[in-house]
Amino acid sequence: MLNLKQFEAINWNKPTSELAKIFWDQQWKQMWFPEEIAVSKDIKQWKEFEHQNTYKRVFGGLTLLDTIQTNIGMNEIAKYNPDLQEKAVLTVFGAFEAIHAKSYSYIFTTLCNNDEIDEIFEWVKTNEFLQFKANRISEIYEGIQENDEESLWKAMFASVMLESFLFYSGFFYPLYLGGQGILRNSAEVISLILRDESIHGVATGFFAQNLFKKLSGEKQEKCKIWGYELLLELYENEMNYTDDLYADTGLSSEVKAYVRYNANKALMNLGLDTMFPEEEINPIVMNGIRNEGSTYDFFSQKGSTYTLAKVEPITDDTFNFSQILSFKDDSK
Repeated sequence: MLNLKQFEAINWNKPTSELAKIFWDQQWKQMWFPEEIAVSKDIKQWKEFEHQNTYKRVFGGLTLLDTIQTNIGMNEIAKYNPDLQEKAVLTVFGAFEAIHAKSYSYIFTTLCNNDEIDEIFEWVKTNEFLQFKANRISEIYEGIQENDEESLWKAMFASVMLESFLFYSGFFYPLYLGGQGILRNSAEVISLILRDESIHGVATGFFAQNLFKKLSGEKQEKCKIWGYELLLELYENEMNYTDDLYADTGLSSEVKAYVRYNANKALMNLGLDTMFPEEEINPIVMNGIRNEGSTYDFFSQKGSTYTLAKVEPITDDTFNFSQILSFKDDSK
């Protein structure tokens, strides 16, 4: 008889991972497709918009990061995660990252001609700061080793840095413009992506925290030092990327504050102490899209231009897991 490897079937009836099913259910409740957003309504404003080049480059950069997350990040983390339920959740996240990447192309197709689109994708390949963070994150993903919890935690850390931190230098601009009624429909695509990224960052951070507890005290300290050093390395590059990207807009300082705010959020998702002091963030970006006195809350509805209202509201309580499970504070 052949000596066959014994494979295990996933059994959702027997929870093996705290909250995995909650993250699974919430992500699918947020199902959407970019073609359901009326981006074509932005065409008239786009023709008169002053900073088209910055706007296109913002979306070009976001496309690259989502491509990395789709084709490498979620695939590698899911591949080496031993928990079948977490593995399934991460695989679903990867599918949504592919939707995000396609969403930017949908906006390009709607607003730009073919020559402009080709020019942007060439810029993506040559921008040194954008390529640096893509290379730095992807090499960590590709460094995961079989049955090595430390390398898997590092990849999860890098994923949270991408989802909850590095995307936001790009997210700032469409949120800032959309909040003033400029290119609002394109901004609404970003609002839907933000909803997904909030789930991805929290979930991957939560899985990473559970994995971190399995490491020895010595390895935990080593990983913390590694993580903060990586964040600082990425942060320095992000400051340069922001200066380069927003050079013609005068918004660099405000974008940098928003980036620092989200770097702290990424650390919180991982259960680590924040690094940057609190500072004022542009209220337009923080409050979402405002138009004629009506506020479009990114985390409670899909918005007026979305045709399929089938998502349950996301509130602060969505991520208040202490109401769902009782956790032991291992740090005490």
